[in-house]
Amino acid sequence: MLPALDPSSIVQSDYQDYLAALKQSSFSGDIEFSYASRLAVSTDNSIYQQLPQAVVLPKSIEDLSIIGQLANQFESVKFSARGGGTGTNGQSLTSGIIVDVSRHMNQVLEVNVEEKWARVQAGVVKDQLNDVLKPLGFFFAPDLSTSNRATVGGMINTDASGQGSLVYGKTSDHVLGLTSVLADGTILDTQPQDIESAKTLAQESTVKGKLTKQLLDTCLGKRQQIIDKFPRLNRFLTGYDLENTLNDDLSTLDISRVITGSEGSLAFVAEAKLNITPIATFKALVNVKYDSFESALRHAPSMVAANATSVETVDSNVLNLAKQDIIWHSVKDLITEVEGKTVLGLNMVEYNSNDQADIEQKIAALSQSLTDAGDIGVIGFQVTYDKSDIAKIYAMRKKSVGLLGKTKGLKKPLAFVEDTAVPPENLADFIMEFRALLDGYDLKYGMFGHVDAGVLHVRPALDMCDPEQEKMIPQISEKVVELVAKYGGLMWGEHGKGYRSEYTPQFFGEELYTELRKIKSVFDPFNKMNPGKVCTPLESTEQLVKVSDKKRGEYDRQIPIEIRSSFEAAMSCNGNGLCFNYDTSSPMCPSFKVTGDRRHSPKGRAGIVREWLRLLAERNIDIHELEHNEDPPTWFERFRNTTDKNIKEDFSHEVLEVMEGCLACKACSSQCPVSVDVPSFRSRFLSIYHQRYMRPIKDHLVGNIEKMAPLMAKVPTLVNFFLKQNWLNTAIRKTVGYVDTPILSEPTLDKRLSNKAVEQFNLSALKTMSPAEIAKKVCIVQDPFTSYYDADVIESLVKLISKLGYEPILLPFMPNGKPQHVKGFLKEFANTAKNAADLLNQLAELNLPMLGVDPSMVLCYRDEYTKILGKERGNFNVQLVHEWLRELDLPKVNSSVTSHTEYALFGHCSEKTALPTSEKEWQNIFQQVGLGLTSIPVGCCGMAGTFGHEASHLEESKGLYQLSWEQAVKQLAPEQILATGYSCRSQVARFENVKPKHPLQVLAEHF
Repeated sequence: MLPALDPSSIVQSDYQDYLAALKQSSFSGDIEFSYASRLAVSTDNSIYQQLPQAVVLPKSIEDLSIIGQLANQFESVKFSARGGGTGTNGQSLTSGIIVDVSRHMNQVLEVNVEEKWARVQAGVVKDQLNDVLKPLGFFFAPDLSTSNRATVGGMINTDASGQGSLVYGKTSDHVLGLTSVLADGTILDTQPQDIESAKTLAQESTVKGKLTKQLLDTCLGKRQQIIDKFPRLNRFLTGYDLENTLNDDLSTLDISRVITGSEGSLAFVAEAKLNITPIATFKALVNVKYDSFESALRHAPSMVAANATSVETVDSNVLNLAKQDIIWHSVKDLITEVEGKTVLGLNMVEYNSNDQADIEQKIAALSQSLTDAGDIGVIGFQVTYDKSDIAKIYAMRKKSVGLLGKTKGLKKPLAFVEDTAVPPENLADFIMEFRALLDGYDLKYGMFGHVDAGVLHVRPALDMCDPEQEKMIPQISEKVVELVAKYGGLMWGEHGKGYRSEYTPQFFGEELYTELRKIKSVFDPFNKMNPGKVCTPLESTEQLVKVSDKKRGEYDRQIPIEIRSSFEAAMSCNGNGLCFNYDTSSPMCPSFKVTGDRRHSPKGRAGIVREWLRLLAERNIDIHELEHNEDPPTWFERFRNTTDKNIKEDFSHEVLEVMEGCLACKACSSQCPVSVDVPSFRSRFLSIYHQRYMRPIKDHLVGNIEKMAPLMAKVPTLVNFFLKQNWLNTAIRKTVGYVDTPILSEPTLDKRLSNKAVEQFNLSALKTMSPAEIAKKVCIVQDPFTSYYDADVIESLVKLISKLGYEPILLPFMPNGKPQHVKGFLKEFANTAKNAADLLNQLAELNLPMLGVDPSMVLCYRDEYTKILGKERGNFNVQLVHEWLRELDLPKVNSSVTSHTEYALFGHCSEKTALPTSEKEWQNIFQQVGLGLTSIPVGCCGMAGTFGHEASHLEESKGLYQLSWEQAVKQLAPEQILATGYSCRSQVARFENVKPKHPLQVLAEHF
């Protein structure tokens, strides 16, 4: 039996006292100290792991100030600010308190188009800001691969840059002013000030006066040493930026400049005033293909010299991984193969201009030079001017960062020496030597980056569960430090120092490193702000963090390898954080979008399950034995455990909470670069958890819906009568926890089809038919939701099949098992799947096409059936309606009933992510028959099967509908709205009192 799991990680007493005081204060934000909440922020996109004492989530500058003021009374309490959690070097990890501004302090406060600036809170996501600016003709320039989840505060703290930095600069080049909060709670407003005013201020004994005095002493007094030490690179020596705190003619001092790039070690950044850049009218992208990665590197400087806006590069490893991902379908025509050649390197060369003739001239010149190029490795190129196509290519490039984690095998490319910067003219030679270094360790690696700035992201593949391979990390890091010094570069070109802070003294030298410590001392004398990062205060004896410090692999290796392999869907998470995508029209992780709680994300859930597995392994519990337990606990034992659950500490309860918040939409399984699949390990956890604890009634209701629906459909009028009674709905809500119970279809499907030309299923008869007879048959595979609650859709499908000249056969209803899988009834699901597969395989042997209507049910045949049955699943294929229609030569619709309506398609999120071309295929089908159809970009509707019917999730369900569906639906006439998912149609009906049609119904009406 599953044991109770006590993680034995109690919040330290001094932190408990601090948090109690914070709770009693006027602090208005959230305070979280559950083990799961702490785990969710114990990792980022790096190889490191450190469990904090708590997470506090302020709502205002005043909250940040209270955090600091109270800390004055607690000497040992430390903090680290956190934004998107996308750092690749553990910048925000701490054993103290995480201060996360992303949940509440995420508003764009003001935009001044005339003066070209915006004022934002630190938790604003970069793409969120740009979505506000785009209609105004502006954008916030630094372009990151993590732009859909990286916060402005995080960008400021790491002085982030990315693509196009030669033209657009780094984040620090766009910061006009900051509002920050110091460790003691002092609110600090900073912006450039003339040097004389600064010198006057430095005479004051105020906090700002002391800061100004130290910066003048260091940055002015040590100016020549700083100039001599800092390399002349686009990516300058950040943390702290001693050179650019003063402008070139020494007439201005800007305290904001030293905070930018300080990795939260000086202050909490609360708000920022940012310079915004006009969007160029015209844009072009040239994809240049090479016979080797070295050729791509060596050719890049000539394109920079040709005044390109940016030059990005990827190697063949990254390209090949992208080709295996669902994102490739969007770019495959834009980056085509070269006949008889193998593309081993790719340079993406962008030009921007407000003059069309200018950009066309530049592209023509580049095209001619590429055509005339001698033996420099160019094997082809493609040009696109279409901004949407360019965006698709960059989306592929951005996703490639995470795709490296999908490399097969135990060794995964890791970020620890991934942002070296050298003068661009030295890059090719540097990389050749870098590759030789890694080849000497017999390591594979992926490379991509910003060749125009001399920055290349190199990620060696290591198995962090192997202690011997972990030892290579400090060894390789030491050698790379030496290598970048040889080529006049930096160890950290754009991703910050983090755990590489141990090399800070080496890069700055003793004299300037002492100046860093002096600056740290005036900002944070007691080393409370992200201690161990960048430097320590001058008088402090505390140490810097090290590359050799504790890593995730140290915890993961405690889980037996066969368990790690079995739970790869969770273990593969590398923390890239794409599941934190802010875009409400993206289907990726609706539960995180609506809660803002990082536990309720694929990354959060994967990390929590990993810890659950580790705790089980620590107690020598074989999880496979639990899953195949032939002698499960008795009802009485589960009842006793359940009644004691509020008394006895058990981490499994925290795991259950985050698993129950998952909508099981499966967007993560295809949208996540490394295919973290929460529904798969969620169902396994639920199955094991409920061996120890009682299941709620609603789980039994959902798990048995496929048995109950056919029985209730025998007396639909009677059932519906009671379901419409308020007193019964109240009772169901209070006892079962179920709301808005759907009404059965009347008339039933049987009655609807009684006069229709639909053939009764007879397997024996089908087996005797000739191939010609079989070719005219089409089988309809029923699902419980469409057949019993939306029967008019099946009626329309029968009509459509008949009008297209085929003979529909309605297969007898047989359970699919999806509801059982969602609720973790895995043994029952295995039996259901086996029974269904046996029949469907017999039909497949007859070459009978089989159609299903609801995407989530049909996709279950392809995914969950394969996982639960393995080879016993067979080779049957149930198609969705559009997959069958796309293969037909469809006639034009009947001109007498042709509608001039422009229909709008709202795709089912599981369908859009698993079958990314589905919406386009529906558009092509409608176009072929003479009808108009537009795809509406929306995220999750919030229903997700039965999720939206559970009382505990009603507010989240409403919130998700309001995020993207509500506004899109209200802009359309009811007859325009089409939705492929039963859940989606039901959700719209619930909130708008109008039920959309399935696209097939429109086709059936028009033929």
